[in-house]
Amino acid sequence: MTKSIITKGFILSGIVNTLGILFFTKVFTNDVIPETDPVVMSYFGLLMIMVWGVAFIAVAKVFEKVKWLIAVFALEKLCYVIAYGYWFTNNSLQEVYNRDFIAGVFYSIYGLNDFFFMLFFGYVFFKIKK
Repeated sequence: MTKSIITKGFILSGIVNTLGILFFTKVFTNDVIPETDPVVMSYFGLLMIMVWGVAFIAVAKVFEKVKWLIAVFALEKLCYVIAYGYWFTNNSLQEVYNRDFIAGVFYSIYGLNDFFFMLFFGYVFFKIKK
């Protein structure tokens, strides 16, 4: 992966975290997402996801200088993958779709999205030279 592609990956991850949350929560007016997982996806949790997104964008052009921060990003994504796996095995996706289609789509894809970006951040971490 070239530096340009990696930079775009950081920007994409930030956009997904910020604009994605705004879209799926209908600008924080969709109560189904936080009601479905009130621990991880509370309104505060959703806001913090957006803050992480801003952090991803902030390092997009200087990622090579913050190797260990990139490891933190991969760890953060791992935490969300685990949380998603736990939620997915203990809840009904169909029930979420029955309450709100957009929330259903959110719960269908957020774990896969975080898994993809966990792999991306992990790759970047190991690619950066000492």
